[in-house]
Amino acid sequence: MIETLAASETLELLRQLSVLLDQELRCQPKLSGLRIIESAHDNGLRMTARLRDFEVKDLLSLIQFFGFGTETFSLTVNYLDRFLSKMKVQPKHLGCVGLSCFYLAVKATEEERNVPLATDLIRISQYRFTVSDLMRMEEIILEKLCGKVKATTAFQFLQLYHSVLHGSLTYERKKHLNFERLEAQLKACHCRIVLSKAKPSVLALSILVLEAEEEKLPELEGTIEHLQIHSKINDRELSFWKELVSKCLLEYSSSKCSKPNVQKLKWIVSGRTARQLKHSYYRIAHLPTIPESGFLKESIREDGSADLARISFCIGAENQLDIS
Repeated sequence: MIETLAASETLELLRQLSVLLDQELRCQPKLSGLRIIESAHDNGLRMTARLRDFEVKDLLSLIQFFGFGTETFSLTVNYLDRFLSKMKVQPKHLGCVGLSCFYLAVKATEEERNVPLATDLIRISQYRFTVSDLMRMEEIILEKLCGKVKATTAFQFLQLYHSVLHGSLTYERKKHLNFERLEAQLKACHCRIVLSKAKPSVLALSILVLEAEEEKLPELEGTIEHLQIHSKINDRELSFWKELVSKCLLEYSSSKCSKPNVQKLKWIVSGRTARQLKHSYYRIAHLPTIPESGFLKESIREDGSADLARISFCIGAENQLDIS
């Protein structure tokens, strides 16, 4: 139960939770806009759910390449969905929009010394637009988001809920509620536009409830109920989103995302490209790796050198990301 935590710690966590809940709906995508994207036909002229999901998977690969955290990824997706749900974006502009959202999120969450140069970012992602194009798109996105870059995300709720639940477990049982595994599950959920229609608090709690059930932690039932009541989430709402989250996670169940050494996505960068990147971007001389499964298209030039091509983080029969 929640009472097993120190009283001062419990009060502080609940205070933080209340602050997040008050701010939750201020910076979220328009549901009507997301529904329009979901219903759009893939004719090459309109934004579709499939294109959006592929773009998010590309951005996840980029997040992993630079070693940025789930907080940055969650904020990137928030910016992207908010913009796409407001604006009619042509598919040919999606790459610039996605990379601009990524760059804004990086500058909002990461330490300044870890923020890549715009030229390096464009070179790594292999887009054809210029730094000026990227900066201009950033201005447009910020304008449409009304300058609200401090959005409340599912990652923040996941952190708080986990802190409360983890703190209510005995020492021997704490290992059964692994936060890295929960982060991997949240990443998978972000790759589905349908789950962007859930409130961040509901998405986070759905992930945790499913994990508690999977790990057979019945002692958390009382604490979960307390958090559900505090978050004003009714049973019907939680049950609905739990089912959708469960379906999403089942699609990522063939490899161990929580054990990243099972498969690694290898990024091969030519010597010419490497010499033009900041040293901190590649810590291994020739084959930096990303602890996620994925698919890398590699372009081979006539002189035999390999350069980094666009990433397509595909989820399919041959290449799946598992969070089970």
